[in-house]
Amino acid sequence: MRWFSTLALRSGVDEAIDVLSLPLADQLRADPDLLVAFVAPNYREQFAELAEKLQARFPKAVLLGCSAGGVIGAGREVEREAAISLVGAVLPGVKVTPFHVPPRGCPAPDAGADAWHKLLGVKPEEDPQFIVLTDPFTCDAERLCTGLDTAYPGAGKVGGVASGGRQPGQAALFYGGKLAAGGGAVGVSLAGDVRLETIVAQGCRPIGHPMFATRVQRNLLYQLDGRPATTVLEELFTTLSDDDKALVRQSVFLGIVMSDGRSEYRQGDFLIRNIVGADPDAGAIAVGAIVEDNAVVQFHVRDARTSAADLDGLLARVSNEGAAPDGALLFSCVGRGAGLYGRPNHDLDSFHERLGPIPVGGFFCNGEIGPVHGRTFLHGYTSCFGLFRPKK
Repeated sequence: MRWFSTLALRSGVDEAIDVLSLPLADQLRADPDLLVAFVAPNYREQFAELAEKLQARFPKAVLLGCSAGGVIGAGREVEREAAISLVGAVLPGVKVTPFHVPPRGCPAPDAGADAWHKLLGVKPEEDPQFIVLTDPFTCDAERLCTGLDTAYPGAGKVGGVASGGRQPGQAALFYGGKLAAGGGAVGVSLAGDVRLETIVAQGCRPIGHPMFATRVQRNLLYQLDGRPATTVLEELFTTLSDDDKALVRQSVFLGIVMSDGRSEYRQGDFLIRNIVGADPDAGAIAVGAIVEDNAVVQFHVRDARTSAADLDGLLARVSNEGAAPDGALLFSCVGRGAGLYGRPNHDLDSFHERLGPIPVGGFFCNGEIGPVHGRTFLHGYTSCFGLFRPKK
């Protein structure tokens, strides 16, 4: 298995194809089986031409990709510039199956696993691993995540929501040398001698202490440990440092424990979701997720220092567990990058410092797809890494 990541900056289409393709072919030393491209919106008028010419240059490869508000490749994070990132992989012993979910084409929630198997053309007994890219306007990414988990439980899944467009039709998905008609979602299944490991860095730290959600109605949290949720948050606020009070004023999040039966919880045990509103008269807090009765929850905050420490801890754990991967994809929120850290390349540099000079490509997303405790979710403000290595 060999991976390589390359980058073209401020180039015309034909020049960019050469800049991307020549080192890729030289480093891989064989025809790639998989190509993943991420393209800045500066090339919007040339999206279709780029896809066609990339596929023509590597006709044996499965090509997918998307538009990107910022791209990641060749050791750099490039934001708000004309740039294209291309990742190529030679995957011996791996079956690569591309798929396209049409616009608003996810099966109904009660359709069952067979509907997904038929739509994707992938059998669960193949033990597939998935890379998925979605259009922000024409695909319900949360339904897609739930459906993939239903149809392929235990399969690794990683990906992101295309960025670089603010209106329907401006984002693009690349699929097999063409633009995916109307959007929807594109992806590949990798089956055979491949293993996908994921890292989901949500970048938050807890404040206060864990509590039971003792009265909830879907996403409305009325009581925590039997007391009004807004009262609990107000009282917690008075105990915080000035720095944490400032973070809470800016944004506060709710962490929902995803692993039952523990007496202590650490950062990776929580699914982080936005608090989207409050009703002091009812004592209720509105959360960007469905909260179950008696779920264990805890308030969280986010800043650059916390985000950096969270990512470093997760990368350190991976680096201590075994051999480095052969290649990686990085799906990072458009709210991270230089805007969060004050400098470019933070997450990519952290990855290389912990895991070495692994080829990494990716983009800054409108939402990131990755698992938390075995269930796949659409996230915000995260960095989701997909790490690829042979099974053997």
